[in-house]
Amino acid sequence: MTVIPRDPEDLTARARIRDAAMAHFGEYGFERATIRGIAETAQVSPGLVRHHFGAKQGLREACDAHLVKLIRQLADQTQAGRGLGNGNPIAAARAAVGPYESYLARALVEGEAAPLFDEMVELGAQWLTDADAARNRNDPPAADAKVRAAVTTAMALSITVLHKHISRAIGSDVFSTDGDELLARALIDLHSHPQLSLKEARTALDALDRQHRH
Repeated sequence: MTVIPRDPEDLTARARIRDAAMAHFGEYGFERATIRGIAETAQVSPGLVRHHFGAKQGLREACDAHLVKLIRQLADQTQAGRGLGNGNPIAAARAAVGPYESYLARALVEGEAAPLFDEMVELGAQWLTDADAARNRNDPPAADAKVRAAVTTAMALSITVLHKHISRAIGSDVFSTDGDELLARALIDLHSHPQLSLKEARTALDALDRQHRH
């Protein structure tokens, strides 16, 4: 069992248990992971795990809360000008939870990690709302900021779930330095060069409107 790297300042027994739980949930899934196995990895007694978190559900909630905390820290740093500049925070948020990829991938497949997903949607919606304020009035958004943020969040997090396929396709581990650069370059190019012109988009939206009326 490989324990997830943790913040050097986050070395309490509670934090060790939480990180061990993330490693076990990521490798075995929530149902197969055990309190005993998590306790052994954290080098504590099962009783101490239960003392801090109760049952496994309490552990999962603590794992999700930790990821949400990381996302909020990223948002604060970005707002204060210490983060990733003017980049899309959804992509930045995915990078922030990098050390917990296995936990996040498994949780998403199991339909969990809702607090993290929702936090990323809120962060993305705020960013899009600000961007919309500077948008050309003749080119208004075709969907609400929160709807667009939800879709963008899903697309960003899908990299976590599909990383093996992406790595195979691009010929480099997407979590390696080289793979991360390839991914960043691809995302920058995709976001800066729309695949539809404004005229093509308008034609597609008009078709949707006609379909909706009928």
